[in-house]
Amino acid sequence: MSDPDGEPFPLLIAVAPSPAERIRLAERLDGIAPLLLVADLDELRRLIAAPQERTETAPAAGDGSLVIDSARSTARCRNREVDLTRLELDLLTCLTSEPVRIWSYAELHRTVWRDEGLEGKADVQSVVKRLRHKMRRIGTGATIDAVRGVGLRLTDRRQPRIGRA
Repeated sequence: MSDPDGEPFPLLIAVAPSPAERIRLAERLDGIAPLLLVADLDELRRLIAAPQERTETAPAAGDGSLVIDSARSTARCRNREVDLTRLELDLLTCLTSEPVRIWSYAELHRTVWRDEGLEGKADVQSVVKRLRHKMRRIGTGATIDAVRGVGLRLTDRRQPRIGRA
C-alpha cells in the first residue's frame, strides 16, 4: 500500500466475525496503523480481489431490472447503485436464485449466516429492512415480501426478470 505521495505505509487487516470483536480490535489498535476490519475471509477477498471479466451479460441499465454485482457488492437499477454489506448481498443473492420460491426464515438463516438449527428470524428481518430501504432508493420494482406463516420471497411488480452482473 502507498499513500497519495507514493510513500509506502503499513495496513493492518483484521478478521473478526462479531461487531463486538471488531470494536474491541479497533479500540486496541487505534493509532498503530490504518486498519481494515472485515467479518470474514469472503468479505476480505471481495474487497481486495481484482475485477474479473463478466461471464454473463448484464441487463441494459435503463430497463428497470435489478442487477446484482457480486464482485463489487452492489445492487443497481437504471443509473442508481447502492453498496451492499456481505449479509445483504448474500440474502439478496439467495432470494434471486429462485425468485418465485418462498424461503423460510430458517432456510435463509442457514444459507446467509451459515448456521445450522437456528431460526434467526430477527436477524433476517433486520437485514431485510435495510435491503428494502436500499431497493427503494435505487427505484427497482423488486421487493421482498413477507408471506405470513411461511417466510419471504422476492417479487418484481414492474419487471418480470432480475439480472446479474
